[in-house]
Amino acid sequence: MKFSYSLALLLLSIIGYGQENSYWFTDDIKKKVSDSTQGQSWKSQMAATYYSISGQYKPALESWDETFGRVKKLSTADSLKFIKLQPVNAKEYILERAASEQIIIINEAHHNASHRNFASSLLQGLYDKGYRYLGLETLASDSLNTTKFAALSSGYYSKEPEFGNFIYNALKIGFTLFPYEAEGNNKEREIGEAKNIFDFMQKNKEGKYLIYCGYQHAYEGVHKSWEKTMAGRLSDLTGVNPFTIDQTQFSEKSNLKYNEPLLRLTNNTVPVVLKDENQGIYNGEDKDLYTDIKIIHPVTKYIKGRPNWMLNKNRKFYKVPASKVSIYPAMVLAYRKGEFEKQGIPADIIELKTSKDSRFLILDKGDYEIVIKDKEYKVINRFEKTVK
Repeated sequence: MKFSYSLALLLLSIIGYGQENSYWFTDDIKKKVSDSTQGQSWKSQMAATYYSISGQYKPALESWDETFGRVKKLSTADSLKFIKLQPVNAKEYILERAASEQIIIINEAHHNASHRNFASSLLQGLYDKGYRYLGLETLASDSLNTTKFAALSSGYYSKEPEFGNFIYNALKIGFTLFPYEAEGNNKEREIGEAKNIFDFMQKNKEGKYLIYCGYQHAYEGVHKSWEKTMAGRLSDLTGVNPFTIDQTQFSEKSNLKYNEPLLRLTNNTVPVVLKDENQGIYNGEDKDLYTDIKIIHPVTKYIKGRPNWMLNKNRKFYKVPASKVSIYPAMVLAYRKGEFEKQGIPADIIELKTSKDSRFLILDKGDYEIVIKDKEYKVINRFEKTVK
């Protein structure tokens, strides 16, 4: 499967994304997609992106798999080989290795918000080990280094709540964020991205670098149409072999039958990497196009209707009082105090179709403004809440 980020953005601009609203109800997403004259592949990608940005994790996976879901079988030989691999906590492994690295490149699937959540969990540990710069493919500018939060104008994928939280956490910790997107497709784009990153590095040398990208931009080796990817070209420019991390191959799909056989065998409860009997890290079967490690993300469990990976020691559930919602369907958006009026990114979103739906937001400690909209996207209630 191949996915062109720049073509996707072109398509999204053609159909007028974000002109009326950035966060959509399920029924409106379905209508927008069904009204499109594009093929099924595009419709799956579009809907997956819209669902993701609107905080709907499972529907995003389901939409993607309508076109790209595949049932893969495992040979007996591979099964015997994989059984010998031992899981190691991915976060701990990455942070331990980060001490001896200069450049880390980690990717995401653009419709999978859990990847941003995991990347965000690495930030403090990486900062403690000397990482000071975070390059984000989606950024339109570096203005958020001044404003200290992401806004709707900051980028496209960064409108999604977990991406907004990722950016917020990075800025709060002390990272300097920078954009590096380049014009063009295929080889031209890979060259441009690598050059933009390299040019930034030449001007900012007081620390190490974390580069966040989509899909195969993080891969090393030889690509069929790009020749070298951004990661490979950046290595050539800097003379530094980057530590490359793939989150996409072994992430869960919408249905267990679509999950990679290795994910089904691992049965892990936290993100892991796999070691063989010689303590070598398993990095996939493709030796022509590869990353240094591949993260095996666990299958999501749902608590109070929300993905369990959203919870951590600082985040907790907040139940929106029924008295605050007078009309259904309703969209509930939680903004950090002061950011709603400045077109900020909500920290969390839930859609309530009926009064019986789970009304639980998942929020970090802090002061919030809860905004409730009706099906016409009009604000019908606003109130403040402090999460302690």
